[in-house]
Amino acid sequence: MVLLDNHKHIEIIISRLRKQYPGAKTELLHKNPLELLIATVLSAQATDKSVNKVTPILFSKYKYTNDFADADFSELQEDIKTINFYKTKAKNIKKICTILEIEFRGMVPNTMDELVRLPGVARKTANVVLTEGYGIIDGIAVDTHVTRLSERLGLTENTDPKKIEKDLMNIANKNDWRDISNLLILHGRAVCSAKKPNCKDCLLNDICKSAFKA
Repeated sequence: MVLLDNHKHIEIIISRLRKQYPGAKTELLHKNPLELLIATVLSAQATDKSVNKVTPILFSKYKYTNDFADADFSELQEDIKTINFYKTKAKNIKKICTILEIEFRGMVPNTMDELVRLPGVARKTANVVLTEGYGIIDGIAVDTHVTRLSERLGLTENTDPKKIEKDLMNIANKNDWRDISNLLILHGRAVCSAKKPNCKDCLLNDICKSAFKA
């Protein structure tokens, strides 16, 4: 493994991954910030693929915040029952959209402080909505893939998502914050899986702490 300072290390990682995954962006299907918010809430501890199977029908049935807020709870649960923790997510979606109706005139807010006040919305979800929905770069979305790859690549020694986000923000240029999350997610799915990372064919194996150990 080649030893590099953290800033140079992450620059090389981002550069290589951009070539491997050009135009990287969230794979969650959506047409507007509300759909993106709902899809991201559904994606917690679930795959984007499973969410994308549900949301086209869901968003054709519920188009606006009032549709979700006024939805029959049992029916909404049924609509998303194939998603992990669908009961809790249905409850949060109704609460979120009720708040959006009352406090934000049916619009999804575009600030971190306002978004993380919503039920079931932490910084990861808020970052996705801000970045992909509004083009506002306020942080880095840290999911399980970003957590895993950040540790394996030696970008952080932390396990808490908030601390990992802070570490990444400290070493990456701000104009790379949007890409780093999407790139690590795509690479985590394609190559650096949780149980069987394909280190042999990984384009980062010469600068990866974990590949060196293997």
